[in-house]
Amino acid sequence: MSPYEWSWSPEALVLVPVAGAYALAGRRTVVDRDRTAAFALGLALVALALVTPLDTIARRFLLSAHLLQNVVLAEWAPALLVLGIPPVLAAKLGRRPTIAALTHPLVALPAWLGTYFAWHVPAAYDGALRHPDWLLPLEHLAYVVAGMLLWWPVVHRPLAAGAKAAYLFAAFLLASPLGLVLALVPTAIYETYAGGPGLWGLAPVTDQQLAGMTMAAEQAAIFFAVFVHYFLRFLQEDEAGEVYRRLS
Repeated sequence: MSPYEWSWSPEALVLVPVAGAYALAGRRTVVDRDRTAAFALGLALVALALVTPLDTIARRFLLSAHLLQNVVLAEWAPALLVLGIPPVLAAKLGRRPTIAALTHPLVALPAWLGTYFAWHVPAAYDGALRHPDWLLPLEHLAYVVAGMLLWWPVVHRPLAAGAKAAYLFAAFLLASPLGLVLALVPTAIYETYAGGPGLWGLAPVTDQQLAGMTMAAEQAAIFFAVFVHYFLRFLQEDEAGEVYRRLS
């Protein structure tokens, strides 16, 4: 198989009803263009991860491509999908007991971390690649759902800016060891890539180190950027509160 073939992953078909449901919700709820664009971009990123040659390379050739795919599905796309949900609809969903429980920060963050780490255990990782018809789609779906749970408290929970900053810092701090371990382990730990055909002359260990460094750098960038946003808001709110206390 050529590494540059497009991949028609069955889980990509889920994008069709999701897009339809969003369009239907848009008729019942006022949705501004920015949120619509965010949701559309989130769907586009999922499609990019699942049907382009990135998926082919990720499945058979390079761990670094697979980790890039995982990052898109577990972090980037879910952030945009959650951002694209109108606040009115998010409030309605948030009143449902199950969703309210799952999107609580003390549930959402462990759920995302547990999903992320569990699927990167070598037995699970290689197992998913050996069963691309059902286990790999399940992995991809788990990433997207867990990622949406992760970002929901940041976007739609009425939390103070300081609480959101602390939540994001915790997410980065607890997730970062995975990338660092992959970057520092001196042997290839995933059988699929250790004995695979490789690509572009990358040795399995080099590919794994590149994957780990990419994951660590990406998580530092995305979590730090959003953390800084909310931390600055926290400082502004704290300063405004101090001024109010002095005047009162």
